[in-house]
Amino acid sequence: MQVTKVLIIDDDVELVGLFKEYLEKDGFEVDLCFLGRQGLQQALSGAYQLVILDIMLPDIKGTEVLTLIRKESRIPVLMFTAKGDDVDKIIGLESGADDYVPKPCTPRELVARIRAILRRTQPMHEPETNEPIIAGHLKVWTEKRKASWFDDDLALTSTEFNLLETLAINIGRIVTKKELSEKSLGRPLTRFDRSIDVHMSSIRQKLGVQADGRSYIQTVRGQGYQLIKD
Repeated sequence: MQVTKVLIIDDDVELVGLFKEYLEKDGFEVDLCFLGRQGLQQALSGAYQLVILDIMLPDIKGTEVLTLIRKESRIPVLMFTAKGDDVDKIIGLESGADDYVPKPCTPRELVARIRAILRRTQPMHEPETNEPIIAGHLKVWTEKRKASWFDDDLALTSTEFNLLETLAINIGRIVTKKELSEKSLGRPLTRFDRSIDVHMSSIRQKLGVQADGRSYIQTVRGQGYQLIKD
């Protein structure tokens, strides 16, 4: 079985040393980097399956590192954010993070978030055909983790892909935030968690709007989201 390689970019030497030890006991291979610019180069090397990135770094903001990663790569990125700081969480997600975990967190919680992200990067269904899911102008190839909109490729994070795939499968039906969180983030929806909303905002920007100015993804207040039919 191939070992999953994880890169942690964080200048808290003691804490990430603890995480490294725990993750390696859990079967991961872990490299540490304490500077953002160096971490950026390593993240783009193609050697890793996932990056854990702190929002605060000594030489460059973590969000800047993430923005630069997203210009060249869709590698899954898990952000470390300040505990209870919703602004950090939202900024991280808007910059292209797949998910976040507040610090301080337990190694066990970190492993759970990592495994949830890695599960999301695998097809949601057993691939039986190369045919895409077609939902109006949207086409989604589950096994290739590829999507197109009006026949133009969409650049999506792993979380955005799964959210859009879930909406495509259920086109015309309201999908609750609870269902979206469980299927697309791989974890239960928690109180005051705005992750789904932020990811949906990003997807909407990538899809644009209809001729009448309406979004292709409708918010149904108090219920969830719906990819509308033409």
